[in-house]
Amino acid sequence: MTVLEQGTHSIRVEQDVVLARQAVRRLAQTCGLRLVDQTKLVTAASELARNTVIYGRGGDMDWTLLEENGRRGLRLHFRDKGPGIADIQKAMTDGWTTGGGLGLGLTGAKRLVSEFELDSAPGAGTRVTITQWA
Repeated sequence: MTVLEQGTHSIRVEQDVVLARQAVRRLAQTCGLRLVDQTKLVTAASELARNTVIYGRGGDMDWTLLEENGRRGLRLHFRDKGPGIADIQKAMTDGWTTGGGLGLGLTGAKRLVSEFELDSAPGAGTRVTITQWA
């Protein structure tokens, strides 16, 4: 796997969610994702960025443009130092929420992308990595 380009966006307040979403759209276009895959990735990124602000008390989104076996992709890594997720299995169940939402954020994001990884523990923050391949 070859890293073509990478960077970081701070996600501290709601406006940062909008900026992250715009950056992901541009990056997805740059790596040649089809419009439907751009939309899926932007939707997943928007949800994860919002979670970073609301539940993680702010954090960062690292992005990496990749190339592997002749295809390009975009990997996004969301990280925060919030309270973490006590029960990952529950958090990955449709309808389960600690907030007032529908409980579809993490599971919805997972369904929208090619690859999804979640790492979290109480007191250790949360890290979510998603990748979409062209």
